[in-house]
Amino acid sequence: MQFRPSILTRSLPILDWLRDYDGTTFSRDFLAAVIVTIMLIPQSLAYALLAGLPAQVGLYASMVPLVAYAVFGTSRTLSVGPVAVASLMSAAALGEVAVQGTGDYLVAAAVLALLSGLFLTLMGLLRLGFLANFLSHPVISGFITASGLLIALSQLKHLLGVSADGDTLMKMAVSLVGEIDQVNQYTLGTGLAVIIFLLWSRRGAVRLLGRLPLSSHAASMLVKAAPVVGVIATIVVAASFGFEGRGVALVGEIPGGLPELSLPWPSLALVEALLVPAIMISIIGYVESVSVGKTLAAKRREKIDVNQELVGLGAANLGAGLSGGFPVTGGFSRSVVNFDAGAVTQMASILTAIGIALAALFLTPYLYYLPKATLAATIIVAVLTLVDFSILRKTWNFSRSDFFAVLVTIVVTLLFGVEAGVSCGVGASIALFLFRTSKPHIAEVGLVEGTEHFRNIRRHKVLTVPEILTIRVDESLMFSNAAFLEERIYGDLAVNRQVRHVILMCSAINEIDWSALEVLEAVNHRLDELGIGLHLSEVKGPVMDSLKRTGFLAHLSGKVYLTQFQAFNAARAQVARGSASRDLAAAAAAGSESA
Repeated sequence: MQFRPSILTRSLPILDWLRDYDGTTFSRDFLAAVIVTIMLIPQSLAYALLAGLPAQVGLYASMVPLVAYAVFGTSRTLSVGPVAVASLMSAAALGEVAVQGTGDYLVAAAVLALLSGLFLTLMGLLRLGFLANFLSHPVISGFITASGLLIALSQLKHLLGVSADGDTLMKMAVSLVGEIDQVNQYTLGTGLAVIIFLLWSRRGAVRLLGRLPLSSHAASMLVKAAPVVGVIATIVVAASFGFEGRGVALVGEIPGGLPELSLPWPSLALVEALLVPAIMISIIGYVESVSVGKTLAAKRREKIDVNQELVGLGAANLGAGLSGGFPVTGGFSRSVVNFDAGAVTQMASILTAIGIALAALFLTPYLYYLPKATLAATIIVAVLTLVDFSILRKTWNFSRSDFFAVLVTIVVTLLFGVEAGVSCGVGASIALFLFRTSKPHIAEVGLVEGTEHFRNIRRHKVLTVPEILTIRVDESLMFSNAAFLEERIYGDLAVNRQVRHVILMCSAINEIDWSALEVLEAVNHRLDELGIGLHLSEVKGPVMDSLKRTGFLAHLSGKVYLTQFQAFNAARAQVARGSASRDLAAAAAAGSESA
């Protein structure tokens, strides 16, 4: 009966940290919640507008999802909520099925969150978290960089006070150029002022606060409230100088109150249209969230469960869908602030949700005069941290295949939109995996004299014997690469016709599938016909178990050796005996002729 609690705490991680919760931990979580709430209010409003939704929907997506993740998520400091990339992807998906500003658009947003939540939860229950490892991190970085540029460009219309549309680089650029003569100077001035203030606050405000009797950590935390200062300042300016009558777009009236929990009943056509975008949003959000969660957990020597994280994020998105929100995931900047502010458990997220709820109840009337340019400026400054073109230089220097995969992902995302970019990123990651597994590193190795070690003959000075070909395969053998090994062996034999023994060094082979076994059987048969022995060395236990269940070992022309050194010495001894026999035969023939 002792295993029951562990199963329960794995399914409900909240029980793990709630068991030892105390007042000291609460005080630290409360402080972190206050800071994150102040940061999240303008972010949630801004990302809702980025997704094409009313501002209050951002608040709705920052309540129930936070509590749901706190119950089911395993990271103690990850902060879940609306994020830039997921909001942009949501806008692209929703724009295909409904018109902004309509009830259908709101319903579609909730359905998108529900589908994302169902997909993530199903993945978690099926223990499929490992599938995220097939997404190349350089490719994801390239996609996020391109998405950051698209997000910043999409906000220029709010910054300039013009009507523009488009979801790709070219469409946005053409639309903005066509509206350039309609720029509202008050809107532009407001947006630029907020951008300059936010950029200055990252360094200048820290130095300014450093002159006060505050610790550097406290000063850094206060700087995180800079967007709220920008919001308050521009609300005051907009109300005082009558911006509404000067053509400045304002957030306007935001309905107060808490979201109503309801289950939308979509049509089958709507589900079919949103299913693939929901999966794409889920994949990108999960990869980003798990990366942040692992990084923060490692700093405190904690550990997250990648499969339970799928359930946690799934529950958060289900909560978003049921409360009239849109897809959410773990945010990098928000989670780092939560961590640095001293959050110990997910109680900080629950308290943050309460703070957002209070804001929705009592603060929404004061947001009427908030210029949309302020929120656009907040988004632009936030997404600038996502843009990292250095990934191109790094991958170019390290791996050209990675470079081209990243480059193609960036270009496709910019030119054809985020959905095409995600598809390209997934395709590029799979293509990279298949390319690398189809052509594993194979080295001919020789003996480092004076040792029992074998190294690549092209990298080290080693002892080799012309009659012995020793090959080391640095990859498991499977259907995708077995033919490559076969071609390599036959190619080496064509170059060196003296070979009488081929030793396959198996130290890096963790698995051999049926296709690879058939190739090995064909190679063994071909070598046997040529009078060449095929030997195996350093075969791992699980691989040996698999081979024993077949007839391969019984028909092997050579032997299986525990170490490569034993195999090499045995082959060398056979070569020496063969040479001695040939010498005796030659001497006998010569004596017979002289007689």
